[in-house]
Amino acid sequence: MGMKLLGILLLMGGGCLSLSAQEIRADLEYSGTKGQQNETQDRSSKMSTVAQPVAQQDSTEERRYDQLIGRALQAARKDSLKLSEHLFKEALRMDPANMRNALLLTNLGTVQRRLGKVDEAIDSYTLSLNITPYSVVTLLNRASLYLSKNLYNKAYLDYCNVIDIDKDNIEALFYRAYIYMQRRDYGGARQDYNALLLLEPGHSTARLGRALLNQKEGKFREALEDFTRLVTDHPRDVTYLKARARLEAEMGKSEVALLDLEDAAKIDPDDAEIYVLCGDIYLSQKRKREAYVAYEKAVSLGVPRPELQDKIKASK
Repeated sequence: MGMKLLGILLLMGGGCLSLSAQEIRADLEYSGTKGQQNETQDRSSKMSTVAQPVAQQDSTEERRYDQLIGRALQAARKDSLKLSEHLFKEALRMDPANMRNALLLTNLGTVQRRLGKVDEAIDSYTLSLNITPYSVVTLLNRASLYLSKNLYNKAYLDYCNVIDIDKDNIEALFYRAYIYMQRRDYGGARQDYNALLLLEPGHSTARLGRALLNQKEGKFREALEDFTRLVTDHPRDVTYLKARARLEAEMGKSEVALLDLEDAAKIDPDDAEIYVLCGDIYLSQKRKREAYVAYEKAVSLGVPRPELQDKIKASK
């Protein structure tokens, strides 16, 4: 189960940068307009000669700050990640008290993540959250990195905080359910899977998680319903056919399981696992000759013979 569920982590690699970048760009546009209005008001109110240079200096520094962030974002879009990281840090050093640094730090963290600097990225996200502790984007970013480092308790706290802010957050519900499964808190996992599937019935990985949970707890009818829904929704995905076949075999429905595996082999004849599963079912039925042929087929498709040595011996 772990491999299938963790596979979705690969989809999260760069998705948060664009959102945070949009937030920063919107903020910069607003601050630029506001700065222009202030300058107009300053001129119309005839500021003192002492105050004018200070305002001009502040305006210059603000423009410089904005330019650095703009260049950093452009560099990130062009995958010039080291340059982007340098420019974000330069902007941060220029104005460490700027409230917009929360967004800057989130983007810096995402750039560092893409550079493989996971611990530095976590630090950047944490600094951002010190400024804006209720940022869902940043909480999700940091939680995913904690999860990648198997820091389940820290990831769990971040996902809980997201759900406190947004109870219908799909990503937080899914990964909190995963953490519950790692903790063997099956009640918590079931609650989050159920909530998630009410929000998004087509979430296949969540449905797979619930099906495997039901199978683990011996709730075969409920598991079979979820596996069948997955097969119906994804008729060309052998993953779900194999999963349903395993359940059917566990339920004592070996012939039905073999039919699912036969369909899977038609879709992907080079999937060695299909033949291992067939061999296991044949062997359980004492159909040794057929089991032997299935295991040899699996070996020919790349399964190391030592892994199947005992099964092949038992099928002779």
